[in-house]
Amino acid sequence: MKPTVLNTLLLCAGLAASSFASATATLVKDVRVFDGKAVHERRSVLFDGATILDADFRGAPPQGARIVDGAGRTLLPGLIDAHTHTFRWQELPVLFGVTTQIDMFTDVGLMKQAKQEMAQGSRHDHADLFSAGTLVTAPNGHGTQFGVPIPTITGPEQAQAFVDARIAEGSDFIKIVMGGGYGMQSISLATARAVIDAAHLRGKLAVVHIGNEQDARAVLEAGADGLVHLFPAASGDAEGLARLARSKGAFVIPTFAVLESMAGWRGDDLLANPALAGLLDKDAQAPLKTRYGNKERAELLAAPKAVTAALVKAGVPVLAGTDAGNPGTQYGVSMHRELKALVDAGLTPAQALAAATSVPAQVFKLGKRGRIEQGYKADLLLVEGNPTADILATRRIVEVWKDGDSANGLREGQRQRVAKAAQATQPGSAKALALPADGRISQFSTQRLASPFGMGWSASTDSFAGGKSTVTLNPGQPLADGQVPLAIDAKVMPGLPFAWAGLAFMPGTQPMESVDFSTVKMVRFKVRGDGKTYQMIAMSQGVQIPGAQSFTAGPEWTEVTVPLRELKGIDPATLTMLGFNAGPKPGDYRFEIVDVRLLTE
Repeated sequence: MKPTVLNTLLLCAGLAASSFASATATLVKDVRVFDGKAVHERRSVLFDGATILDADFRGAPPQGARIVDGAGRTLLPGLIDAHTHTFRWQELPVLFGVTTQIDMFTDVGLMKQAKQEMAQGSRHDHADLFSAGTLVTAPNGHGTQFGVPIPTITGPEQAQAFVDARIAEGSDFIKIVMGGGYGMQSISLATARAVIDAAHLRGKLAVVHIGNEQDARAVLEAGADGLVHLFPAASGDAEGLARLARSKGAFVIPTFAVLESMAGWRGDDLLANPALAGLLDKDAQAPLKTRYGNKERAELLAAPKAVTAALVKAGVPVLAGTDAGNPGTQYGVSMHRELKALVDAGLTPAQALAAATSVPAQVFKLGKRGRIEQGYKADLLLVEGNPTADILATRRIVEVWKDGDSANGLREGQRQRVAKAAQATQPGSAKALALPADGRISQFSTQRLASPFGMGWSASTDSFAGGKSTVTLNPGQPLADGQVPLAIDAKVMPGLPFAWAGLAFMPGTQPMESVDFSTVKMVRFKVRGDGKTYQMIAMSQGVQIPGAQSFTAGPEWTEVTVPLRELKGIDPATLTMLGFNAGPKPGDYRFEIVDVRLLTE
């Protein structure tokens, strides 16, 4: 029952002696309110410190309270991104109204730090974090490819000890990877079932990463609490899958933002919105400019849309999650694309907003957040217009509050830093990259590995990721045209799913500094070697997974051409490294390379 005006005023007075005195109270007046479930066309909401005091305040504003005009605007609970991988850019989510992230795999130390800050009430400028910590995967399975050593599981008998170890580290729930592909391994269904049972025995949710309908059905039958992806392949029976999820009381996080990246879809450019792009510097924009798929395949989105529509019709809870941390996504801002994608898939705008507020708070048992109600957290988002009628209105942000603190200062400071950085990189402010006339960047000699610009050439191995692979570089004798080939002798050691050893070219003047290669169309080089398969890779700013193209080094010199556009997920405008690597299969490798050129046509 709503407290009377007298009770509310007495409560405000009682807070006067606390750290959140009434002088800091905020009243958002005469505003449309979406409370996480329902729309109220005209209300006033009072909050003080980290707590909402009255979601339907009436009467005179408390003395000293800040009054915010809500006319023509909508007040929402702070958004909850139900699927992220929070390894960096922790300052971004709050700037875009995302005040809570449900993380599916991150560094345990980072997770513990976030928990400590939340307990101390000192996380006002970063989104709160609820995390699975380390995911549950097989050796050489999905999640092991990022160069960070993690524990893995091989059988059902290890399930309880594995789950208990994750809980001891601080995991809020258990995230399981079911499915392989791309050369990666998968745990068995029996192992997945044992992990689910082990999580439930300890009172924890068990959610599952799946990649196809067969695995989705299998883990639902095994008792999974939720699916944290949908799949890009066609569904044999979307309605049947939805009925199964409903009968098992499961929820689903479609993660359209990353599915669109896989499909190469670019139909909603968040960076075309100056209000959004103005909060992202060049580094932070880079992931949004890339995609897993370089060729648009809209048909890959048909299945997840059909399944999502069936889930909604069947009454299955659908949650908004972006899978931020992957190419095509960015923390915070991608939630506004995810909301639109959910509406395009069949949710009403109000259902999509619930999927990003009250629904994830309820199914992940996050306590008093995700609603605008008395006693709930004062994590709030104020936008121009009515997102319950037009979901794009969430992008017209007026103000964000995290734990009752306005983030407008953070937003303005970020906007100024981004503008200053952009001004510093305007044409004429820095020397443009000048390619040699013939495009050749391999200026090898018997004395040195020279290059026309940047830090140039060096050996590269997986040692920084904990690997033990080794490589030696040896210039050979000049060829008939005078060029000196470089021999790469590599020993790739087991232990990492993507072990490597080889040769790297860094175009910047500092390690991993980005250089604009947008005029470069292709990389061309000549190789010969032991007949094994190698990879040319490229890295770009803000992207953790390299784009790669395989090539074979046979006994005779062969010319290889790699169009940059074929390197998935890479933005040539922010390229940081080229690599020519042996691996990931363990063994001894030898190849020679010469005449590496960057071609503009």
